[in-house]
Amino acid sequence: MPRQPATKGESKSVRNLVLVLGDQLSTSLASLGAADRSQDLVLMCEVAEEATYVRHHKKKLILLFSAMRHFAIELEALGWRVAYTRLDDAGNAGSFSGEVTRAVGRHKPERIIVTEPGEWRVLEAIRGWSAKFDVPVDILPDTRFISSNGDFAAWADGRKQLRMEYFYRDIRRKTGLLMDGDEPSGGQWNFDHDNRKPAKADLFMPHPAHFQQDRITREVVALVKERFADHFGDADPFWFAVTRADAEAAFDHFLATGLAKFGDYQDAMVLGERFLYHSLVSMYLNCGLLDPLAVCRKVDAAYRAGHVPLNAAEGYIRQIIGWREYVRGIYWLKMPDYAASNVLGHTRALPDFYWTGDTQMTCLREAITQTKEEAYAHHIQRLMVTGTFGLLAGVSPQALHEWYLAVYADAYEWVELPNTIGMSQFADGGLLASKPYAASGAYINRMSNYCANCAYDVKARTGAKACPFNALYWDFIARHAPLIKSNPRMAQMVRTYDKFDAAEKARIKDSAAQFLKSLA
Repeated sequence: MPRQPATKGESKSVRNLVLVLGDQLSTSLASLGAADRSQDLVLMCEVAEEATYVRHHKKKLILLFSAMRHFAIELEALGWRVAYTRLDDAGNAGSFSGEVTRAVGRHKPERIIVTEPGEWRVLEAIRGWSAKFDVPVDILPDTRFISSNGDFAAWADGRKQLRMEYFYRDIRRKTGLLMDGDEPSGGQWNFDHDNRKPAKADLFMPHPAHFQQDRITREVVALVKERFADHFGDADPFWFAVTRADAEAAFDHFLATGLAKFGDYQDAMVLGERFLYHSLVSMYLNCGLLDPLAVCRKVDAAYRAGHVPLNAAEGYIRQIIGWREYVRGIYWLKMPDYAASNVLGHTRALPDFYWTGDTQMTCLREAITQTKEEAYAHHIQRLMVTGTFGLLAGVSPQALHEWYLAVYADAYEWVELPNTIGMSQFADGGLLASKPYAASGAYINRMSNYCANCAYDVKARTGAKACPFNALYWDFIARHAPLIKSNPRMAQMVRTYDKFDAAEKARIKDSAAQFLKSLA
C-alpha cells in the first residue's frame, strides 16, 4: 500500500520554494528542472478555493486530490523534500496565496519558483507574490506543450484569420509526427472526412481500463463525499487512474483495443454506450500524468507498424497536437477579455436539466446523465448536443462555460473556455471556429440512434411533439441572419429560411417560443 505524503516539510530555511499545482503532476515540469532536490523544497497543497470557485464534479476532485497525493510520494521517492498540505489539515489557509504565505513564513526561501499556471486568474495572483512576500518569483514556461505562448503569438501575428488546420500542419512539421520527409503520411494532412461514420449498436465496444482504489484513494473518496456532498456528480464508482503508471496503462489499453476504430466512429453516439472507441485519457493529459508528445509518438508508431489505419492515427493526433495546442494558444493570446465574449448577445439562464438530466430529449438526457455519473462525455456529445442546444436556445455563453468547467474531469479553463466560447457558442464571432455549430435534429439522428427512443419526432419541424432542435435551429437562423448570412458555410441556410412562407416562419417562431417558455 502506498504511504501518504508528508503533510509538512522541515521547518527550516530552504534555498528555493517550488510550488507545484494540481494540474502539474509531471516530473518533467520546468520548475522542477530549475530546482535542486538537495537544497529546495516542493510545496503542494489542496485548497478549498480551487475546489469551489466552480462546483467541480466530485470525481474530478477525487482524481486530483488522489493524484496529487500519489505524485508527492513519487517526488519523495526521487529524492525531493515535499511540504504537502491536505484539505483537512489544521491551519490550511484555503488558497494558494494563503498556503504560500505560510510556507514563506516557515521556510524563508530565497525565491519562489513556479511553472506558469493554466488559468489567467491564478497567474494574476502569482504575479503579485513578489511584492507581497518581498521574495523574487520565477514564473517559468510550461514546456509540456509543444507551442509556447510566445510561439503561438508569433504564428498568429499578422494573419487575417486564425485557423487550426494551418497551425496543426506547422506542428506536424515541427514534431515529425505522421510525416514522411517533408510530406504528410498518406499524401494528405487531414482525414476528417473519413471519420464521421455513425456507429451501430451491435459493434464490439471496448471498455476503458478500470483501476482499483488503494488506501489513499479510498480516504480521498470519503473526504470528497463529506466536504463536497452538494457538488454536482456521483462519487461512486470511482475507477480512474491516479498514478503515472496506471495512466500509462490506461492509454496502452486504448492503443490495443480502441484506437483502430477511433477514427471511423469518433463522432458517433449510441444509446447506452458511453465510451465507444474513445481513449478517456484527456483527464490524465491535462493534469500531467501523461505526456502528450509521448502519447502521440506511440500512436505514430502504431500506424507505422501497421496496427492502426492512418485515418485513426491522424484523427487522434490532431485532437492533441492540433486542437489541444491551438485552443491553449487562443486562450493566452486573447485573455482576459476573451472570457466575456458574447457576439450573439445570448443571455438565457442555463436550463435546470443541465444539472439533473431530467428532460424528455433523449440526446440531452443521455449526455447529461453520463456526465453526472462519469464526469465524462465525448467531444460530439459536448459540441453537438449540450453545446448546440445551448447555442440554439440562446443560453449565456458564460453560464455554459461555468457548467462545462464544473462538470468534466478533464476541464481546465485554458482548454475548456475557448472550446465553449469560441467553438461551441461562436461567442467570439468566428475567431476560433469558421462557423456556428448550429444543427437541427437531423444531425443527431444521422450520428446516433438516440432519436428512435425519444418522446419527440425528429422529422417534425414545428408543433408540440416536434424535436425542439428543429424549430430552435430555424429560429436561430432567423434571429442571427444579419450576422451569419455572409458566412460561406451558413449563407445557404439563410437562403433556405428566406424561402419559407410567412405561415411557416410564424409556426417556427411560435414553436421555438413555446418550448423556450417551458424551460423557465
